[in-house]
Amino acid sequence: MFDRCRRLALLMLAAVAPGLAAAADVSFRNDVMAVLSKAGCNQGTCHGNARGKGGFQLSLRGQDPANDYQVLTRDWLTRRTNVAEPDRSLLLLKATMQMAHEGGQRFAVDSDEYRVLRDWIANGLPTDPEKSPRLTTLDVTPTAVILEAPQWEQPLRVRARFSDGSERDLTSRAVYEVGSPIVEVTRDGMVRGQSAGETVVLVRYLDRQVPVRISLIPARPEFVWNGPKATNVVDEYVFAKLRQLKLLPSDLCDDATFLRRTHLDLIGVLPTADEARAFLADASADKRTKLVDDLLQRPEFADWWALKWADMLRVEEKTLDAKGAAVFHEWLRTAFAEGRPLDELVKQLIASRGSTYSEPEANFYRALRDPFARSEAVGQLFLGVRLQCAKCHNHPFDRWTQDDYYSWANVFAKVDYKILENNRRDTNDKHEFDGEQIVFMADKGDVDDPRTNQPRPPQFLGDAGALPAESDRLERLADWLTRPDNDRFSQMLVNRAWRNLFGRGLVEPVDDFRATNPPTHPELLAALAADLRSHGFDLRHLLRVMTTSTTYQLSSLPNENNAADEVNYSHATVRRLTAEQLADGLSQACGVPIAFQGYPEGMRAGELPGVGAMLRRRGGGGLQAGDELLRVFGKPPRLQSCECERSDETTLNQAFQLVSGGLMHQLTSSPGNRLAALTSQDVSVAVTELYWHTLSRPPTETERQAVTEYVTRHDDRTAALQDVLWSLVTSHEFVLRR
Repeated sequence: MFDRCRRLALLMLAAVAPGLAAAADVSFRNDVMAVLSKAGCNQGTCHGNARGKGGFQLSLRGQDPANDYQVLTRDWLTRRTNVAEPDRSLLLLKATMQMAHEGGQRFAVDSDEYRVLRDWIANGLPTDPEKSPRLTTLDVTPTAVILEAPQWEQPLRVRARFSDGSERDLTSRAVYEVGSPIVEVTRDGMVRGQSAGETVVLVRYLDRQVPVRISLIPARPEFVWNGPKATNVVDEYVFAKLRQLKLLPSDLCDDATFLRRTHLDLIGVLPTADEARAFLADASADKRTKLVDDLLQRPEFADWWALKWADMLRVEEKTLDAKGAAVFHEWLRTAFAEGRPLDELVKQLIASRGSTYSEPEANFYRALRDPFARSEAVGQLFLGVRLQCAKCHNHPFDRWTQDDYYSWANVFAKVDYKILENNRRDTNDKHEFDGEQIVFMADKGDVDDPRTNQPRPPQFLGDAGALPAESDRLERLADWLTRPDNDRFSQMLVNRAWRNLFGRGLVEPVDDFRATNPPTHPELLAALAADLRSHGFDLRHLLRVMTTSTTYQLSSLPNENNAADEVNYSHATVRRLTAEQLADGLSQACGVPIAFQGYPEGMRAGELPGVGAMLRRRGGGGLQAGDELLRVFGKPPRLQSCECERSDETTLNQAFQLVSGGLMHQLTSSPGNRLAALTSQDVSVAVTELYWHTLSRPPTETERQAVTEYVTRHDDRTAALQDVLWSLVTSHEFVLRR
């Protein structure tokens, strides 16, 4: 009926206004959909919303042209597109504000957008022929630019290639999305800077998008590069970009800062007073490199990196139970102690199955109870892909579609569990498990795509080939994920290590790789990933390259030139100690062990296998002071497959813990603490010892005189030294990694 009405309307138009029918051909997919995107009609804040707006719903960012065609030509008795009177179409009247429109004016009557839509309506709302040209490539020039004030303008040029070989200039039709308000972009692609900094402009046309990195720097006509000498590949790329941005790196940090920094970053603990004295007294030129080599072989290295991976892999007692968490953590610790290659470690995790007690790596899947949780976790952990959005609609900021999502989820559909026992205390909590489980691959099982109620063929992300029906999906996935030509896997490993040393990833957030979130130093990321592969995925080698670079050894004190830089590593990033570092540092500085509920006395915070959730729930007097310290300072509950749960924010409660918390009182006043051996010594000696044990350096002469005077004039020397100890372990120099 509709088609007959449309043909009749076209005949009437041909008779009344034959010139309209001769208008230039307009493609619905290539032109109309582009206009809707350019006007913002299909944004999530407008008609691309999950519920639409005003009864009018389009696919988000034009991801479903076929459905949008139906909506525009069939809904509301075709009032949105009036073939008989194109200019009376609601699509045009509302967008030009000739009728009230909550979204305001999207384009003018004399605009190119209006002409495209009107021509398409006047021509009878044609669909595209089966063999109509499809967009194949979107080229943007330039893709990276550095602009120095006052010349903060840069035109972008956008060209597209189509499947028939044709090319078009789409500069005025592309969509320009700005990552931060330091720039604005006109509809014709002119970038205008507003303030200094770096951002990304996403250039989008139909289903293709290209990021353009824009760097705006103040006028620095007198700039002369006099940075330090590059030590290795890290410095070559970092210093090259700093030179382009006319940024001077800070000076090298002093020996005491480097000593403390590398201890915290590589093994998670502070140096002892004896280690600090020896290092600062060493006059050899290569002592920093020797220190790195020594730390990489320390037993604490395995504790520290097992802790980091336990955060990502959900090693917690509620789902894994206490024994499962303990054996999984010990498996990780052993892997790092033995120097197991990272690709081998991940391969074992991905292909794991068996008893969660005797095959510890099987706990990886015990914590991920359904195919969607497994697929999202593996994608985020080892490929840097956040797929959650694609479960309900094509990803708005990445290439992944719903088809990709359900094909990937189906790779994990056959993972199943045999629960040998479950002694959980809370029978209403289906997420609590206490007892051995067997993880196995079922003979059958698929994930249905809710759009079709049928399973999609299991398929790896970005890989066109479907898996053979009888193949072991996890074994094949483990091989595919870790193969040498899978650049994304090795780059993810590099990015995680880099963030742990430098405070932010080359891609940040660390597990969000996408075209719209490019790395700050793409060539460096690629070079380090290639180096990691060529050295057999050796974590120690990777960390050695990073920590022996000049970039890593820069001071955290900015100079006048680089004070505003936050992303280019012109100076070190200051950050608070992690919860475990702080707890172990306080214990070491004060000479008193900190107790944690359910664990033997003397176990460090950095050695704890889980998060203590189930131990605390099962009584035993509630939280120990050490457990409370870890909670307040951001130890994560490990309920997500990422490092994002760990908090490094500073809160008022943290200040209370350090100023007047029970643990601080216990550490500084305990009869067996550090002060017991210092009270009877010369005051100046005692003060100097406290500085070595807390700040890994001797006091300056000014500090020594002032503190010695304070203790000497105090009637109670023990109380005075307690004050000194408390002031040192609550100082910025102690609680911050510089």
